[in-house]
Amino acid sequence: MVHLKFFLPEDLAGLRYVLDEKQSLYTSTAEQALERIKERGDDLAFPVSIFDDEKVAGFLVLDFGADKFDITDNPNSVLLRSLSINPEFQGKGIGKSAMLVTDEFVKKHFSTCDEIVLAVNQNNRLAYEIYLKTGYSYDGKMREGRSGPQYLMYKKL
Repeated sequence: MVHLKFFLPEDLAGLRYVLDEKQSLYTSTAEQALERIKERGDDLAFPVSIFDDEKVAGFLVLDFGADKFDITDNPNSVLLRSLSINPEFQGKGIGKSAMLVTDEFVKKHFSTCDEIVLAVNQNNRLAYEIYLKTGYSYDGKMREGRSGPQYLMYKKL
């Protein structure tokens, strides 16, 4: 069963996976995201480990910082970023399940948050389809990302 927990240092061993070249265009590894948080001294970004039963299977960041305002005007929103699944666990529905349990995780730990926002590269069709299937909406807004145009998506909680 897929569930989320706030990142703990002991999770890092299970998060030292390498993403293929294509996936690396669209997301950061856990180590890269953690380093970015550390460099910024960012106390508004919360790293989260994704578990499949008791095995660390992936990672994401819930970011309450100003970057979310590139996607929404809602001050009570959170930006979901740096989502990745260990290649050994890919193709098992863990990413989709993680997106579904993220809603309850956010509601439980951040009670004033009423929206999750994200940006997905327009060429990352698999991720885009997963987001649509898990309740995210796309209303035509786009921005330029590091690897090309991105769809701006949201989900009201």
